[in-house]
Amino acid sequence: QVHLVQSGGGSVQAGGSLGLSCEFIGYTFSRYCMGWFRQAPGKERVGVAGIDSDGVTSYADSVKDRFTIYKDNAKNTLHLQMNSLKPEDAALYYCAAGWRCTFRELLQDYAYNYWGEGTQVTVSS
Repeated sequence: QVHLVQSGGGSVQAGGSLGLSCEFIGYTFSRYCMGWFRQAPGKERVGVAGIDSDGVTSYADSVKDRFTIYKDNAKNTLHLQMNSLKPEDAALYYCAAGWRCTFRELLQDYAYNYWGEGTQVTVSS
């Protein structure tokens, strides 16, 4: 069984930065693909960034060059560094872990088996 415990997030003004973390409690973290998703009020959950077991990353076009996803395998932790935040980035952010994800599936929620509880990110204009 895998548990994902999220931390970070909060409120920031547009143009600011925030970081999200996701502690993976379980075994063989390094073998999982990991992802960040977000859901704004009244909208569907969408993939933001994903990273496979080899460290290959994928980003939604809306966050490319602003967000960075990375894993710390020694600490079993996934991170998302968010820079140049915009009001449209405001949402509930979820981390997720998947047994098997192809590169094309990194931003698809059906590819993930375990989910964190969500962390709120608020961006004021």
